Amino acid sequence: MILRAIAVGMNQTNCYIVGCEQTRRGVVIDPGDEGKRIVQHTERDDLQVEYVLLTHAHFDHIGGVAEVVAATGAQLAIHPKERPLLEARGGASLWGLDVEASPPPDVELSAGQTLEVGTLTFQVLFTPGHSPGGVTFYLADQAVAFVGDLLFSRGVGRTDLPGGDQATLMHSIKEVVFALPDDTVVYPGHGPKTTVGQEKRANPWIR
Repeated sequence: MILRAIAVGMNQTNCYIVGCEQTRRGVVIDPGDEGKRIVQHTERDDLQVEYVLLTHAHFDHIGGVAEVVAATGAQLAIHPKERPLLEARGGASLWGLDVEASPPPDVELSAGQTLEVGTLTFQVLFTPGHSPGGVTFYLADQAVAFVGDLLFSRGVGRTDLPGGDQATLMHSIKEVVFALPDDTVVYPGHGPKTTVGQEKRANPWIR
């Protein structure tokens, strides 16, 4: 598996490029900004980007969507409960910011859905709480999960933004992400990677 993490934009959001080594087909997860730079990385890896996958639609996760989709022809995939936020440019105006409008999604994600990209199988886990339609992309064969802003190394996502809910966030973490094997590597929307086991043992926000 090809896996690149690129911190982009003012919030240093983690954008992930994931690809199949055999077929050179891949995805871009959460292109939050700097679309041209993200595309350059996919070209260096000689990847055909089939999907742009969004864990959620806050502005710092979607700012580069339009540029990446236009350059690669990838299909944009998001949970339907995130579509209003996507259409509102991720709520950027609340912060006095502006981001380029995203094209409409091509694929509506749902819990349990799978997306095949070369030899890779991305399973969609419904993990709301930080936002109403938050999802996690889980690759069981690779033991990795891309969780967006649900869970961080020794932290959890904020729930004070519109659509956030603390009880829902904790349910998504404890009942969905923590149901994955302990050695699953967790790739969050910000900061360093961690594992399910490490967060079960040492995350001070989770009892």
